[in-house]
Amino acid sequence: MGSATILVVDDERKIRELVRTYLEQAGYAVLLADSGQGALEATTRARPDLVVLDLMLPDLTGEEVVRSLRSNVDVPIVMLTAKAGEDDRVAGLRLGADDYLVKPFSPRELVARVEAVLRRARGGETSSALSFDSGALVLDQERREVSVHGCPVELTRSEFDLLAALIRAPGRVYSRYELITRVQGYDYEGYERTVDAHVKNLRRKLGDDPRHARYVVTVTGVGYKLGMGAP
Repeated sequence: MGSATILVVDDERKIRELVRTYLEQAGYAVLLADSGQGALEATTRARPDLVVLDLMLPDLTGEEVVRSLRSNVDVPIVMLTAKAGEDDRVAGLRLGADDYLVKPFSPRELVARVEAVLRRARGGETSSALSFDSGALVLDQERREVSVHGCPVELTRSEFDLLAALIRAPGRVYSRYELITRVQGYDYEGYERTVDAHVKNLRRKLGDDPRHARYVVTVTGVGYKLGMGAP
């Protein structure tokens, strides 16, 4: 799912940036808009795979944006709103939203809902396995299992979550801060270099030589990426 492009539409900058952080950590490309008109223009121009749409916008209402989108493009929509009433939720879904999340919301839950809506939109894709290096490294998200060349590898929760973040976007460089928030949560206040200890253990379990890493590659001065290093 991580190859999809998500358009996030909200007039509150902090919410846009928070949602973008979590979606990018999950491997998605993210576009931003702060108005209804901006959402329509971005959708026409970039053709995103899904739209995360706030109903309370400064120019057009979210309802107007949904109607316009539905009349022009076939794109899944996840609505964000402060309206918590059942009638409001039903009205939003009847307009054509694929899912509905009430503010304040959990960013992790939003990512999970985005993933679920994309699976449905893509015809019920059910495979949870992600692979790298022509299938030499395989990570199954639902079973939380990892194998290297067909041999199972036992990882801790933090090691698994770290590898999952990297394998969803091979080649993308993650800072230590991005990785530790992905593993420990957005509000984690621990030392960022805790991630170095996780990487050390992960490399050892994957059989990855730290001096010539093949999978978890160090990007000096920045962080880490999943990329084909030295054989």
